[in-house]
Amino acid sequence: MARELRTILSDDLLARVHERAATHDRENTFPHDDLAELAEAGYLRAFVPQRLGGAGLTLEEVAREQVRLAAAAPATALAVNMHLVVTGLAAQLVDRGDDAFAFVLQDAAAGEVFAFGNSEAGNDLVMFGSRTRAERQPDGGYRFFGTKIFTSLSPVWTRLATFGLDDSDPADPRLVHGVVGREGVTAKDDWDTLGMRATQSTTTVLDGAYASPERVYRSLPAGPSADSFIFALFSVFEILLGAVYTGIGRRAVELAVAAARRRTSFKNDGRPYAQDPDIRWRIADAALLQDGAELQVFALARDVDEQVDHGGRWFAQLVGLKVRATESARQVVELALRAAGGGSYFSGNELGRLYRDVLAGIFHPSDDESAHATVATSVLGPPEA
Repeated sequence: MARELRTILSDDLLARVHERAATHDRENTFPHDDLAELAEAGYLRAFVPQRLGGAGLTLEEVAREQVRLAAAAPATALAVNMHLVVTGLAAQLVDRGDDAFAFVLQDAAAGEVFAFGNSEAGNDLVMFGSRTRAERQPDGGYRFFGTKIFTSLSPVWTRLATFGLDDSDPADPRLVHGVVGREGVTAKDDWDTLGMRATQSTTTVLDGAYASPERVYRSLPAGPSADSFIFALFSVFEILLGAVYTGIGRRAVELAVAAARRRTSFKNDGRPYAQDPDIRWRIADAALLQDGAELQVFALARDVDEQVDHGGRWFAQLVGLKVRATESARQVVELALRAAGGGSYFSGNELGRLYRDVLAGIFHPSDDESAHATVATSVLGPPEA
């Protein structure tokens, strides 16, 4: 018997978001109207349990919604993704008995907007090291000093999940994770990029940003960790990120099909390109990639929901999904461009915007090099010293 999958986003809402996407990209502006509508629809409470007034959706259900939202407006979907990742990992951990994250769900239920302040320039250790300084306070809280990059939702977030290194004990340096407010935080006006412009993922300077003791949810040894928080973060982040780029691919296939049916061939007596064998082959290639991407995103999300035991291969599955989803989306968009013809090269064409947006996938963690190292270790064992 088929499972009933719950949804939040209506077709009408997605149509309005889609209509605004080109303007926000062109003007490099944040989609305030999109966020307001998504909040009103309850989408920012997608992961919040029903007992707190949320929708209580599963990871698979939210991944499916993110594919739909990204097909309408990739930058809006990617921006909201960061709020969903914070609340999604909190929901996963609370559901499995970790009450240190209960405040995240309570805040989200009250309307707070979360963002991530994790990425740092030049930090290829990503979550296993930090250039940000974490200073313990007399009350047990922490103040953070450092610079974070790619902080999506910069104009609107009210809660920032961040981390830094407490090296006050040289024998036991700790990576401290917590949530801060906007006091002691400066968002630079420096987001003018090739694509994903509406996310407004500006550089964020932490100058004493404070996390109270009850909002410091982890203190981990520097370096890789098997802590449940790390798994929750990777699983929700990589799957929802894959969903966003898979949504771009879905829209690219739709546009390629529409162009093939609309355009006619002079050499073939005015018949539509949808009957041209070469164009059909190209669009079929795109659809083959797209079908595979959607199936793997939804299947791995379901595995997380159902706590399937992938053992030592879990992280390889997650980082592999991110690489495959973002690379497949890029290939799908390029195939769609070729099938749609020269009109897609104009700056106002939606496929041209998708082509710029989809390139951002190569910059998200885990990057290609890190993912290959993780997968190699999972099948070959660690490299020799």
